[in-house]
Amino acid sequence: MPGAIHIDLFTTLDGVAQSPGGRSEDPDDGFAYGGWQAPVDDDAVGERVMAGIRRMDALLLGRRTYDIFAGYWPQYQGPGVEIADRFNAIPKYVASRGTPDLPWEGSHLVGPDLATEVAALRERHEEVHVIGSIDFARTLVRERLFDVLNLWVYPLVLGPGKRLFPPDGPAFGLTLLEPPVVGPAGALLLRYGPGGDVTTADMS
Repeated sequence: MPGAIHIDLFTTLDGVAQSPGGRSEDPDDGFAYGGWQAPVDDDAVGERVMAGIRRMDALLLGRRTYDIFAGYWPQYQGPGVEIADRFNAIPKYVASRGTPDLPWEGSHLVGPDLATEVAALRERHEEVHVIGSIDFARTLVRERLFDVLNLWVYPLVLGPGKRLFPPDGPAFGLTLLEPPVVGPAGALLLRYGPGGDVTTADMS
């Protein structure tokens, strides 16, 4: 049975998914709220995120997110650091239009034919996770090259910022995979799969 491609994203109520973990994620972008997710701590979010990390057997990342992770996680190898141990141990696949240096052990560049590469990853792995990587995640969602969209929605409104669903993007449907999960701090987990085309009705 083929594996699944999971996209994991933290977003605000108005859809901003940019730089949730820290100000250094987009240092030259002018985004004023880098690190917005960490202060809104929620144990329910942490438990579900860790459950996904324990299940994943590969990472699929955009180039910028890969560079951030490669500069951070390898230095935390050792007992007691579960996320680092997992990320360092599993294969990392990187989507890039160029031929970047990939210094993190276990890293591989995916080819330009994304549909073919995703199909191959489904055959090779049980659960591949895309973390962050907004531009790349946007492509995967638009092309319906994913199986599960794990969308954590936080009770914040930030205004300007990168979004998974831009206002000039295409129209498409999503399928709810399970009832929403709400954490005590107000974060909402919505799990979607690909859906059909958008249809309209004449209400007159």
